[in-house]
Amino acid sequence: MSEQKIRNMEEFARISGISRPTVSKYFNDPDSVRSTTRARIESALEQYDYRPNIYAMNQNRKLTKNVGIVVPLLADPYFAEIARNLEQRCIAAGYRPTLFSSHGDPAFEVEVLDTLRSLKPAGVLLAPLGRASDVAALERFCEAVPTVVFDSSVDEIGLAFVGSDNFQFTRHITDYLCRTGEPPCFFEMRTPANPNAHRRRHSYLSAMAAFGHTPTVISVDGEGWAFEEIGRLGAHEAFRQDRFTSNTILCSNDRLAIGMLTACYEQGMKVGRENKATIRVAGQDGHPFSRYTCPPLTTISHNYDAVSQTAAEALFEAIEGNVTPWKSTRLEGRLILRDSA
Repeated sequence: MSEQKIRNMEEFARISGISRPTVSKYFNDPDSVRSTTRARIESALEQYDYRPNIYAMNQNRKLTKNVGIVVPLLADPYFAEIARNLEQRCIAAGYRPTLFSSHGDPAFEVEVLDTLRSLKPAGVLLAPLGRASDVAALERFCEAVPTVVFDSSVDEIGLAFVGSDNFQFTRHITDYLCRTGEPPCFFEMRTPANPNAHRRRHSYLSAMAAFGHTPTVISVDGEGWAFEEIGRLGAHEAFRQDRFTSNTILCSNDRLAIGMLTACYEQGMKVGRENKATIRVAGQDGHPFSRYTCPPLTTISHNYDAVSQTAAEALFEAIEGNVTPWKSTRLEGRLILRDSA
């Protein structure tokens, strides 16, 4: 046994070479960490004869009621809507939420996380940029601050992941479009800002193969978050090159679909299910404005309430000391039928 006196959990974590959140998870529930990690912790406990002050742990956890909410872009109506849901749930639970946007910039995302770490929040609800994120920086942050990740998963970081089942999203709406008209083409950005777009393309390809149809993917140029204009310009170019092999177009997200609808209007094409219509357009996300396009957009919607509730409750449980093993929760979307398809 070492004669070195360990004063707190931070010192124990540093000396034992195990991250502070992992040590905390162990003391809340030894079965919540891997068996090899548990053996290392118990060996270090034996060596340093350290026992945490459980009362102090619980008191420290409740000293701050601040919760950070981080999204890629608050100007995006989808993220604004889910952030609003999360904010209301935090307030109802007695926490003080603060909203942050990383503005689609990986470097700024790291700055936001550094700012949050200095504020010492009780916990954070984080929607990372995804593929563009500095994964090492995210891991360091999640080791220091109780964090639930939502929307875009990045490895198994944080306490848990909560998001939508993008494979179910695209398969479900592809099935509907195939049953009600010509099988759809898939319209996407070549280099999408959100990693969920890749899952949706793979789901479309798988669904078309399963339904016995030949898939057509139209990938258009454009980077960043100006999806509507990227969709509009890309659609004009695709129409000019006669790239669409069907009169049904499934867009990777609703914002691209809004740009597609504008391009159809500018091309003099009538969109919809009526006999005089020449093209059908559908999107994905349940964008808050999709009800008000012309014609109203058929889409498959996130379950905003369920995603925000599941993510918030997972974080509140962890803050209260009920830390469970990491898990991923993916919620199914709901098909919304409107006049565009």
